[in-house]
Amino acid sequence: MGKFVNNTKEFFSFCEENEVEFVDFRFTDIKGAWHHISYRMSAVTENQLNFGMPFDGSSIDAWQPINKSDMILKPSVETAFLDPFTADSTIIVICNVYDIYNEEMYAKCPRSIAQKSLEYLSEANVGDVAYFGPENEFFIFEDVLVKDEANESHYYVDTEDGEWNLDKKSQEGNISHISGTKGGYFPVAPVDKGVDLRAEIMQILEEVGLTVILGHHEVAQGQHEIGIVYDTLVEAADNVQKLKYVVKMVAHLNGKTATFMPKPIFGDNGNGMHVHQSIWKEGVNTFYKEGEYGNLSDEARYYAGGIFKHARAVAAFTNASTNSYKRLIPGYEAPSILTYSSQNRSAACRVPYGAGAPATRLEMRFPDSTANPYLAFSAMMMAGIDGIKNKIEPIGPMDEDLFELTLDEIREKEIPQMPHSLRGALEALIRDNDFLKPVFTDDMIDTYQHYQFERQVWPDEARPTAFEFKSTYSC
Repeated sequence: MGKFVNNTKEFFSFCEENEVEFVDFRFTDIKGAWHHISYRMSAVTENQLNFGMPFDGSSIDAWQPINKSDMILKPSVETAFLDPFTADSTIIVICNVYDIYNEEMYAKCPRSIAQKSLEYLSEANVGDVAYFGPENEFFIFEDVLVKDEANESHYYVDTEDGEWNLDKKSQEGNISHISGTKGGYFPVAPVDKGVDLRAEIMQILEEVGLTVILGHHEVAQGQHEIGIVYDTLVEAADNVQKLKYVVKMVAHLNGKTATFMPKPIFGDNGNGMHVHQSIWKEGVNTFYKEGEYGNLSDEARYYAGGIFKHARAVAAFTNASTNSYKRLIPGYEAPSILTYSSQNRSAACRVPYGAGAPATRLEMRFPDSTANPYLAFSAMMMAGIDGIKNKIEPIGPMDEDLFELTLDEIREKEIPQMPHSLRGALEALIRDNDFLKPVFTDDMIDTYQHYQFERQVWPDEARPTAFEFKSTYSC
């Protein structure tokens, strides 16, 4: 599908053709959430598009202090697309944030960091294009209840796909066609109740400029995936933001709710964001070498080696919630063993089957969608570049079912693992961040880890859980 406009002249022509009433300028905060401000189309000038609009950076978490709050939104008009959900014709434009105090792109703007990482890729003479292909899994629920008080805490989620509904009574009767725990991979209707909803999502994703490949029910109850075509690093991260927006809005408008939360259901598979990656230079895929294991070149192996070496720190960005680590446990197809393998989905890095020169790539299977995509993709690539520069060999290949290995066997083989908690990932980031320094500033790294401790780790660690009452109340 691609771009709708390429420059400001085309932008105004496109808006006129589509009778646009509002321009919605959007940017991404440190945790990956989209923010926006809407202008009347009549108030938008070419000067604004070229030089940006002021906004209050102190009102965004972990950004500016109030005494230095003025920041500038700089639109990238080539990202423009029509909002498919607004009552009045609205065009969305994705922005970077500009720092007026240092007269440069803002060091805490995730999209700017992603663009800087691409500049570093070229400066390091490793490549000139980085392709990323994320696979974002999500759940669709019919009901979600949450209570979090000093003396009471609980959650409740419900999907018509849930096996707990087998004996549910209703006036219409219980049809009882459900996937059940771990039974949702590729069933047809009536077990797959998401066919029409996914079709609507897929069609709207194409309306906003994404090229959609497929959609299907995933393994868990109420879980789905829609596959889109890969793109260059920044554009792939833009596409994640678009996809999450469309999925959530279509579910909402159909009286349902969508979540990309990694582990909302105990005892069933969780949501991942598998990320396919390759580096190209002068039109050649540097990851390809015919005849080698998986057709992987030395550069591809070293890239994986760099990610594995720094994986505990990288996880602070790729698995950015305390809930992320409830997914990364044995038995639920969420690999945390840091080795690579051809076709083997139990390895943290899989080499997809049958890839020739254009399609040879690495699929990192541990990330999830709580990641800020700009930061996650950048962190993985920076670690990979470090691996290429220092010729870091990863452990592997390992073709056995790694999910069958015991903890003792993993230790005996000296296979590194992902961290077991967000605290562990953030503490690793504090110790190991030099590989990020060409792109991530000290202030950004320090702000990020403090923000994640304060927003996620400490509040989570301070709260008793229902399981703790169950296991320790009578001690």
